[in-house]
Amino acid sequence: MQLVVGRIGKPHGVRGEVTVEVRTDEPEARFAPGTVLRTEPGATPPTATPRSTVLRTEPGAVPSPVPADGPGVPFRVPAELTIEEARFHQGRMLVAFDGILDRDAAEALRGTLLVVDSADVAPPDDPEEFHDHQLVGLAVVTPAGERLGEVARIDHAPSSDLLVLRRPEGRTALIPFVRAIVPEVDLAGGRVIVDPPAGLLDL
Repeated sequence: MQLVVGRIGKPHGVRGEVTVEVRTDEPEARFAPGTVLRTEPGATPPTATPRSTVLRTEPGAVPSPVPADGPGVPFRVPAELTIEEARFHQGRMLVAFDGILDRDAAEALRGTLLVVDSADVAPPDDPEEFHDHQLVGLAVVTPAGERLGEVARIDHAPSSDLLVLRRPEGRTALIPFVRAIVPEVDLAGGRVIVDPPAGLLDL
């Protein structure tokens, strides 16, 4: 399973740096210099400058930062990007990638998703902590065994993480991921036990 750890935003400066919307709890590890991240197109196609056309290339290919033959030569977004440097600046992560040396190349990356394979992500040390991909798809049942639906995704709210429950009839409900409501996560059994207070699933 591919896990999204970030989404490339707008360029920063003229030397190829980009802003990155971080989607991981471990940005220092995921964006350490030398780390190789795979790329996927975002929900909206990356915006290109007039001299750039976004294409895909094979893993390991290094992008040419400046089209050799002038305007109109396609810039190819590589299937993998290697972190050269990453830093936080005014609350935003700025990342420099190997081979991305100017603003045109950085602009062509806009909207690209950065992903890792879930097999490469070590399980948390804390038994009370779970990665999102471990929970998504699990059945949600009451302590009595009544099936309520399944975990569709995890929303990370300021006050607590929320399980987004997909109900059998198609509705969704939000369940705070706190022990008082979620007394057990049974990964081996493929289920989450939820004891919702009255009315929670009707909100």
